[in-house]
Amino acid sequence: MIFSTYKFIFGFLPIVFGGYYILNKLKWNMIAKIYLVIASLYFYAQGSPDFFPWFLCSVVGNYIVGNALSRLQADEQKVQRKVLFILGMLGNVGLLGYYKYTDFFIENVNWLAGTDIGLMNIVLPIGISFFTFQLIAFLVDSYRGETKDYDVLNYLLFITFFPQLIVGPIIHHGEVVPQFENEENQKVNWNNIAAGIFLFAIGCAKKILLADPLTDNAQEFFNVIVENGTYEFFETWFYSIEYTISYYFDLSGYADMAIGLGLLFNIHIPRNFNSPYKARNFQDYWRRWHMTLSRFLGDYIFRSVFRKGDKWRNFYVATMVTFFVSGFWHGAGWTFVVWGLVNGILVCTASWMSRKGWKFPAVLAYPLTGLGVVLTRVLFVSNTFTEAWTVYKGMFNFQGLLGSPIVEQIKSVMSGNMLAMATLFVGTCICWFAPNSHTMLEKFKPNAKYAIFIAVLLALSIMSMNKVAAFLYFQF
Repeated sequence: MIFSTYKFIFGFLPIVFGGYYILNKLKWNMIAKIYLVIASLYFYAQGSPDFFPWFLCSVVGNYIVGNALSRLQADEQKVQRKVLFILGMLGNVGLLGYYKYTDFFIENVNWLAGTDIGLMNIVLPIGISFFTFQLIAFLVDSYRGETKDYDVLNYLLFITFFPQLIVGPIIHHGEVVPQFENEENQKVNWNNIAAGIFLFAIGCAKKILLADPLTDNAQEFFNVIVENGTYEFFETWFYSIEYTISYYFDLSGYADMAIGLGLLFNIHIPRNFNSPYKARNFQDYWRRWHMTLSRFLGDYIFRSVFRKGDKWRNFYVATMVTFFVSGFWHGAGWTFVVWGLVNGILVCTASWMSRKGWKFPAVLAYPLTGLGVVLTRVLFVSNTFTEAWTVYKGMFNFQGLLGSPIVEQIKSVMSGNMLAMATLFVGTCICWFAPNSHTMLEKFKPNAKYAIFIAVLLALSIMSMNKVAAFLYFQF
């Protein structure tokens, strides 16, 4: 079920929202939580009905293992704790690996061994990459003795709470479970509701008015690329920048809607984007882009590898390992792995320059970072290295840029793309010059001015919902 649809906005959301607070008003607090869990499970089952039983088994199994680990903290229980932890981790990684990487493994075996094993064409369950990371964090912290015996309902809400279940933000049990335990959060908070609607309206507009048209237009180009074909300078740059901007509005739009929906239930979900296209370098960029993913990778991958003073486990090695995992997590393909490693190299380079006290002047730093973001996005959205190389050749195809051919290139790109170009211009200006949604939220006041702003965004979005598309990260 997609947030930006009539079914969700006019059906699912008011029923769940109203029912939850009515039950709490009647002091049936436990029933209200059960109601919210059931609603969240229904929400998930709408997207992946075939996987739903496995999802339930995974959630319940991790609760049992996590609580057992939190109790096995005595020194004489070290072996049992480690064995149970390994089994739990194998269960999580195995489930993710089967659904996400089986065909990738078969393809590589066929390529290396010259075999012709048929692909299984396994459908990737929505949200599996996200909730698996949350379950892994829960198990790791339980193994370390950093969790307590959570009430089963609060634990279930931590994993299944529908605003963040499908595409994040990736939440941590330590920041969310206490909010579900707090009885004050079971009461209607009109300020939170107003702020939540405000954020939801912004996210909905980002998704429907900006991301979807830009994505559709860019995909029309990338879906028909002829490998080793010849493409012009302006068309490859236009569609690559278009895809880059659309990805931001798609992901940040979902995050805004998720955070806004959380506020409707008095749950503060962590922010996920902080104007990433205003970053000065790639280290800064990854502090601003998909922030909860970066936090998870930093806490559970980087810190597991990094050892100060160990030349084989230094900052740069730990960073490269972290970005290798990030690339592989994003998709079952070597293009994603290389994308992750390239980002790792760029982050290491930025860190090295910072340690040396070197930095580019702003007039160079921001454009170079933007250039790197666009170039790496091409690799991310390409199906093969050859396809990416074909686009790169077009981006640096300077033939015909002098004289009349340049005019023909511009006319060719503009033909049939005027609306897309206008949307791209507006989107780029928002990315570079406008305050982000959380800066706007800090200034938000529930008054007539903001009510009109919300109404306009929602009206424009609702009028365009007949052609809404799935979020891009559903595929991950």
